Amino acid sequence: MSASERPQRIVVIGAGGRGRDAYGRWAIEHPDRARIVAVADPADDRRGALAAAAGGAAEYEDWRGAVADLGVLGADAVVIAVPDALHVDVAIAVADAGIPFLLEKPAAPTIAELRRLARHARRTSSALAVGHVLRFTPFWRTVKQIVDSGAIGRSITIEIRENIGFWHFAHSYVRGNWHRSEASGAMVLTKTSHDLDLIRWLAGSAPESVYSIGELTWFRPENAPAGAPEFCVQGCPVADSCPFFAPRYYVDALADVTGHPVHLLGTDTTPAGRMAALRTGDYGRCVYRRRQRCRRSPADHHDVPRRPDGDPDRIRVHRREHPQCHDHRLRRPAVRAHGERRDRRRPVLPAAVLPDGLPLVSHEVGRKAPMDHARHTLRVAIPNPDLGDHAGHGGGDAGLMSEFVDAVRLGTVGTGELSFETALDSHLMAFSAEESRLSGRPIDFAEWSARIDVPAVEPSA
Repeated sequence: MSASERPQRIVVIGAGGRGRDAYGRWAIEHPDRARIVAVADPADDRRGALAAAAGGAAEYEDWRGAVADLGVLGADAVVIAVPDALHVDVAIAVADAGIPFLLEKPAAPTIAELRRLARHARRTSSALAVGHVLRFTPFWRTVKQIVDSGAIGRSITIEIRENIGFWHFAHSYVRGNWHRSEASGAMVLTKTSHDLDLIRWLAGSAPESVYSIGELTWFRPENAPAGAPEFCVQGCPVADSCPFFAPRYYVDALADVTGHPVHLLGTDTTPAGRMAALRTGDYGRCVYRRRQRCRRSPADHHDVPRRPDGDPDRIRVHRREHPQCHDHRLRRPAVRAHGERRDRRRPVLPAAVLPDGLPLVSHEVGRKAPMDHARHTLRVAIPNPDLGDHAGHGGGDAGLMSEFVDAVRLGTVGTGELSFETALDSHLMAFSAEESRLSGRPIDFAEWSARIDVPAVEPSA
């Protein structure tokens, strides 16, 4: 059987939440298309669990051993899902081996590391894709199809509001691995890169300038309830009312969940095991006392306008982060053309010819207001299954892996929707946004990119 006909042989480097629950799980659930042949991770329990679930994949404690054995393993591709600080070192080693690879976002945690990766990837013509999964959700695919079709006319303004659920912000950015920007990268990179990638993808070009504002205002020691201890289980006086009381979330609300995010507490996911982890582990700490606060802590509100600099043909962009909401899935886009808006689940469009294949649910004609046009709207059904708050990025994880494995088989990794070039642009947007937030001034994107000496990105999909 040829390589194009058999399941693609995948090596997973990093068996944590993303390597195991997103990319690894998809491969295990699609044995006709992919097979995990090796797992590299320094943690015996994580590595062994994924290797066993994959049917006895080879195990490597050090990623270097797995990369050295790529030829022996007959690997067709590599998935890199290690901690952010290791991304570039592992990526360069895999690129030198000449193997296509999927690199979890962010591609690099600092601008210096991004420069190193970009130069190496271009010099070696690496087959590199970055894990910006939202492009691969049914919802965003449909939005892109509508925008590109011209059905709503020329896009004038793009607005995206990301509602980061209160639990998700507390879990990842207050208690979790991304609580210190200097160690993991700025939140505008580690989280907002999803949105910046969507903006870059929908707009079809890099920005002219970027301006960003944001602060850490709520998760600060002075906002802690009187008498709040360091750990929630140490007799917190507001345990019954605090929405961030750790046992209520990790033990009660997620009682039936053993994967993400519960597995990050430890290997024992029984109620007793979870409580034991919360007594001494980071996920049990009071959110107001989690760490030393500084300007580089993840902001708990953040706006990133992209300025058109007076050019009427430039698309105006505004991205807003709101972390104190109930449902974090609600990335609300609005693409304005002729004053119309599209909603999260059902785009509302001017009466126009839709792209082929988009099912029309209804056509509504509103009353004609004085000195206004009649409101003609089309409502379009979007296949967007509700996967719940803790699963799959709305189908994006599965969609990305499906596209990646197909691209490995066809030899097209690094092109089209899997282009590293647009991913590079969105990373540069994130770094310039953080520079703007800290300096309080707008950033000329082209000048800033040239100053950091990353070669200009060629136009791409």
